[in-house]
Amino acid sequence: MTDTPLVSVVVPCYNERATIGLLLDALYAQTYPRQQMEVIIADGRSTDGTREAITAWQRAHPDLTVRVVDNPPRIIPAGLNRAIAAARGEIIVRLDAHAVPAEDYVARSVAALQAGRGDNVGGRWDIRPQHAGWMARSIAAAAAHPWAVGDARYRYSQRAGQVDTVPFGAFYRSLVERIGPFDESLLSNEDYEFNARLRAHGGRIWFDPQIRSVYFARPSLRALARQYWRYGYWKAQMLRRYPHTLRWRQLLPPLFVALLVIFALVSPWVWWARGLLALQVGLYVAVLLGMGLQTAWSARAPRLFVGVPLAAATMHLAWGAAFWWGLLFPPR
Repeated sequence: MTDTPLVSVVVPCYNERATIGLLLDALYAQTYPRQQMEVIIADGRSTDGTREAITAWQRAHPDLTVRVVDNPPRIIPAGLNRAIAAARGEIIVRLDAHAVPAEDYVARSVAALQAGRGDNVGGRWDIRPQHAGWMARSIAAAAAHPWAVGDARYRYSQRAGQVDTVPFGAFYRSLVERIGPFDESLLSNEDYEFNARLRAHGGRIWFDPQIRSVYFARPSLRALARQYWRYGYWKAQMLRRYPHTLRWRQLLPPLFVALLVIFALVSPWVWWARGLLALQVGLYVAVLLGMGLQTAWSARAPRLFVGVPLAAATMHLAWGAAFWWGLLFPPR
């Protein structure tokens, strides 16, 4: 093992022309030695010109090895597995096509692995809006607020330590040989499932807030609802296999949705159900408005007072409803 081992950055990708150049530029600017890096992009046969954009970037930057492999299933875990199979590096750094890593991202990831901090190490998302509009700003603010995302520390924490999961992650290639590849039967939650298997094998996941990347939040409530519906549905499938991995922050949205539906259905006939429904909704709205007021005041942006509660409610309701849907109607 050398002090500067070969690093393979693996990236699943489909129709990411708008952001793939930002990712490649950020990788080109890494402080880690360029000759000790390669980038493997698993593309799901994009139709928006993503491959052409990658080819043009390669021509302009021949001193960074960038290779593209096909990912016909067009799902993230399949893309990761194909990219890892094509990789030559001793260390795998997993990124997404819509992420922009800080210039020391790879160097800090390698240092944490070499120091034995964890078997899989990852860092903090600096969540930013995709567009300049007030709703996009609200969604980005909600996605980084602990009242909206619970103990998902990679979204807001400044404290390093052992965690259940990290976004993306960096690990030795030998880890995949030890615990197996990413689960291609999951269309989402593949990172959490991978880390659940790692923990089951006695491994450690390490969070370092100095390992930073920019993550672009969804631009609209509709896109946010689709994202969190997918998260909730596939979380239910993952928990079928690993029920012991359920955490309190994951249980709250399904519990809230279940009580909301039960009280709403019973309230026409039972007076106390009407009272409990009013109490539940009233407390929830009060918490959301408190979050909105705090965020709007800190950002000096009055519209966030409305936008942040709307975004947080969208996240909670979509995730919670999809979780129950996933339990009742699993994929065949």
